[in-house]
Amino acid sequence: MSATEIIQGCIQNDPKYQRLLVVNYSAMLLTVSRRYTPINADAEDVLQDAFIKIFGAIRQFDSNRGKLETWMRKIVINTALKRLNKKCFTHEKTVDQFMEIQLLPSVYEHLQAEDVMALVNTLPDGYRQVFNLAVVEGYPHTEIAKMLGIEPATSRSNLSKAKKLLRKKLSNQEKQELWTRIS
Repeated sequence: MSATEIIQGCIQNDPKYQRLLVVNYSAMLLTVSRRYTPINADAEDVLQDAFIKIFGAIRQFDSNRGKLETWMRKIVINTALKRLNKKCFTHEKTVDQFMEIQLLPSVYEHLQAEDVMALVNTLPDGYRQVFNLAVVEGYPHTEIAKMLGIEPATSRSNLSKAKKLLRKKLSNQEKQELWTRIS
């Protein structure tokens, strides 16, 4: 069944098509949600809230302006960010003390996608949000700043600090040779 048919069915509030939308896209959207809400139950709550918003706004989707997946991803990201912004935007001052850390290419050979995601999920909320929006989603700092209610310079600074903190965590993993699974 095509995305256009699913969208039309969802516009008509047909449960069959709503179920198809959830089945076809929930795994991908849950992965997006997990980037911003690392606790699995919270990520699932965000996804559920996002699907409610998606079904409520499906009439507004315009295939001439982009893909359905992109439109839904943005809704999931915004839902997750709104939930996280209810908490305060944290900054970790100790990151400023980190020096540039150079890692050997062999360090990266041991990492799997789950390992990288686990490391990113250990970042403080503000750093993780900016890292995911900039590196994973590809948003520019001006748009990240608008989404998070911060200055573009703060976005750039938090991205830099997030990268330094990740390098430090990778360096610690390398020193301890903890490559079987990062926890």
